[in-house]
Amino acid sequence: MPGKMEAQPQDGPWPKLEPIRTGLRGRCPRCGQGHLFQGFLKLRDGCEVCGLSYDFADPADGPAFFVICFGCVPAVTFALLLEIWLSPAWWVHLVTSLPFLIVTCVLPLRPLKGWLVCSQFFFKAGEGRIADG
Repeated sequence: MPGKMEAQPQDGPWPKLEPIRTGLRGRCPRCGQGHLFQGFLKLRDGCEVCGLSYDFADPADGPAFFVICFGCVPAVTFALLLEIWLSPAWWVHLVTSLPFLIVTCVLPLRPLKGWLVCSQFFFKAGEGRIADG
């Protein structure tokens, strides 16, 4: 890839930015100006402003885990309780349960992924190593 951006340490002229502020907005964890995402959930190769490579980023299934625990479970519980208590027509679920599922399960994915990526940079996360000695 031509002009591949190198990951640089956070020390130096860059301010120490809180991951919650940069990640939820989808901004570069180092400069806070560049974009983190290329699409809805696809990370860019690097920051277009400061040149930070996003090769360090590996949020894995973290965003999905948080969404399942804090979004899907309450949304599905709502849909099931609605069905048990009221037994509404199918279209009631279409206009209540489906939007609730989308809002609680799809919309939080991007901010959560951004927060996890920025947290990895902020806390200098890396693979675990066994210390010699």
